Amino acid sequence: MSNNYTGEQIEVLRGLEAVRKRPGMYIGNTSERGLHQLVYEAVDNAVDEAMAGYAKHVTVVLYKDGACSVEDDGRGIPVELHAEEKLPAVEVVMTILHAGAKFGKGGYKVSGGLHGVGISVVNALSEEMTTRVKRDGYLWELKFERGITTQRLKKLGKVEGTGTFQWFKPDATVFEVLDFHWDILQKRLRELAFLNRGLAITLRDERGEEPRQREYRYDGGIISFVEWLNEKKDPLHPIVSTHNERDGIDIEVSLQYTDTYNELIYSYANNISTTEGGMHLLGFRTAVANAVNAYAKKRGILKESDSTLSTDDCMEGLTAVVSVKLTDPQFEGQTKTKLGNARVRSLVYGLLNERLEFFFEENPKYARAIIDKCSQAHRAREAAKKARDLSRRKNALEGSGLPGKLVDCKNQDPGLSELFLVEGDSAGGTAKGGRDPNTQAILPLRGKIINVEKARLDKVLSNEEIRTMITALGTGFGDEFNEQKLRYHKIIIMTDADVDGSHIRTLLLTFFYRQMRPLVDNGYVYIAQPPLYGVKKGKKQWWAFNEAELRDIVAGSDPKEFTIQQYKGLGEMDAEQLAQTTMEHGNRRLKRITVEDTIEAEQIFTDLMGDKVEARKQYIFEYAKSVKNIDL
Repeated sequence: MSNNYTGEQIEVLRGLEAVRKRPGMYIGNTSERGLHQLVYEAVDNAVDEAMAGYAKHVTVVLYKDGACSVEDDGRGIPVELHAEEKLPAVEVVMTILHAGAKFGKGGYKVSGGLHGVGISVVNALSEEMTTRVKRDGYLWELKFERGITTQRLKKLGKVEGTGTFQWFKPDATVFEVLDFHWDILQKRLRELAFLNRGLAITLRDERGEEPRQREYRYDGGIISFVEWLNEKKDPLHPIVSTHNERDGIDIEVSLQYTDTYNELIYSYANNISTTEGGMHLLGFRTAVANAVNAYAKKRGILKESDSTLSTDDCMEGLTAVVSVKLTDPQFEGQTKTKLGNARVRSLVYGLLNERLEFFFEENPKYARAIIDKCSQAHRAREAAKKARDLSRRKNALEGSGLPGKLVDCKNQDPGLSELFLVEGDSAGGTAKGGRDPNTQAILPLRGKIINVEKARLDKVLSNEEIRTMITALGTGFGDEFNEQKLRYHKIIIMTDADVDGSHIRTLLLTFFYRQMRPLVDNGYVYIAQPPLYGVKKGKKQWWAFNEAELRDIVAGSDPKEFTIQQYKGLGEMDAEQLAQTTMEHGNRRLKRITVEDTIEAEQIFTDLMGDKVEARKQYIFEYAKSVKNIDL
């Protein structure tokens, strides 16, 4: 390697060259996430106009040629000459990084957009882009190619009203994928409509044979959000909400308890989902716990054994949305989605505590139902703690602390260790014979574990299979979960390719999502993909993992030349076959479980695993057409 380090090696990137050189720094990546971030950047600008009180409508259109447009009826980007840059202000916004009205000169009091890189990045990463502005009685237009202005600001004619129209076509030389997904976009646009009361957001897709269109508008704001989240649950009381401005910060909270056992709390700052929480969420949780305890003690409702309910007790079955809008949000955390503004905590606490105190005094029947719910959670938590302690003492007496049915691996490095959760003792024995004993551990599971969606913590812990899993993983669970103690960095669910296997897989995923959520969030959970068919022709052997692969194997030949065996269960393969197809590195196929959208995931778990039969029926009606093979 050359030791010459001279001034010639210093590269200066002008204009938007830096964005094109390192697009991932600005939009996350150049795959699906980054592609959709282009739309979000344009939409965020439009929503900022709505938050400032000027825009009422935002329209997003997907075109057949792969382009997208975002239009709003806000004030329109200014077109007058910018004093410093000697260019029209709209061209400055479109071509200079970090140029905009969000940096303290009074353009916006509050603005959204997590990346904050703005529309100039969209321009830089688009093959073509057209900007039209309705302002000062005229329609103005500029055009760009890959961030370079190709048509200067031009007056197209007189027009009424104001607004901004952004049309862009993502650059195929930058992005690995170019197809915008309706489902991904509609989730974010629906969320923005909930968070901005009265704003109408329209999504139109012109790519299919028949265009489809959906408008999102919620005059109830986050009250409508909570209603929507709880529409398939049984609430214990009407929604409690409060909305006010304190110390220059707009605070909005809506909450409602249901008869479920999981907390469902979403927090936002300037429309950004604060998935790591922060000061506003801390203020919310403290206010709820204090208000519940204060009322219960005042009325003498709590038993002596339940003298103080913990915050976790008071969160069970609670659905809530906490939204704050402030001038200078400070984001912290690993993914910059944790709100750090300290004063927000006391402001949220004060506003919500007042509202809950009033609600409890005015509605003693509902207050009693909420306190009973929290007290039951407290007793279940205490019972779970005793069961946990008993389990620990038992393991300590037994010596190793690991369950007897676990066939462990020799390696002590979690990063190199895998745990296969295998359906049934028979398949577990086969997997044991086919494993790599150095890195692969086997834990056979007998039968179906308890559905944690319908059970409290103490009931969950009474299930032997769940206790065995928890002990094998080593992390603890629920509020005691410790990722640093995880003994295997790949947890692989291996079940039969039939209805029972699918059900067991779903029950396990529900357990991990509800009680060991970081395992899912951080990518430790996988699903094994055993082959559906074994195909032989003479001494040659193929494996087909779906119908299409089977057709490709036998294509152009007489199927009578082949011996085709369909595998419905893991036990139908011997140890060598199972190892070769499903367990060995290089040959096997694994699906990593990820959660792209927590709200969508929550809805699916509630629909499929909750108490409401009607919700499951509706899901089946909606998706039955996409099921190709049904095992009856």
